[in-house]
Amino acid sequence: MICLLAGSKVTPLLAGAITLAWTHSVEKIVWEEDWRSTPAGLELVEARVRGSGAGMEPPPEAKLAHGAWSWKPNLPPQAQVVMRRSGATADWRICVSGQCWPMDAYVPAEADPIVMKVCD
Repeated sequence: MICLLAGSKVTPLLAGAITLAWTHSVEKIVWEEDWRSTPAGLELVEARVRGSGAGMEPPPEAKLAHGAWSWKPNLPPQAQVVMRRSGATADWRICVSGQCWPMDAYVPAEADPIVMKVCD
């Protein structure tokens, strides 16, 4: 199961797999990452971007389907993923089983940073 940590608050997402989504601050393009919990940590299963520019270019192995470039990033399992909230952009979104909510549905809007990790 995946949890979000915001200071001393721990929020279990009640899911072993999620999609983390956000909108690029300059390009206004949606980026999505599919994460799942494994015994080794958080595994990044797939990344998708719905355009390119300002450092958002998909890698050469990406495939275009349904309006998004998708690929399997070459990243080992992560102990945690740290997300910052600047307030200058829309908040992160968490999608579980196709239902998406902004980060502040899970943790306080002023919480920064947010740490995603496999629940203990």
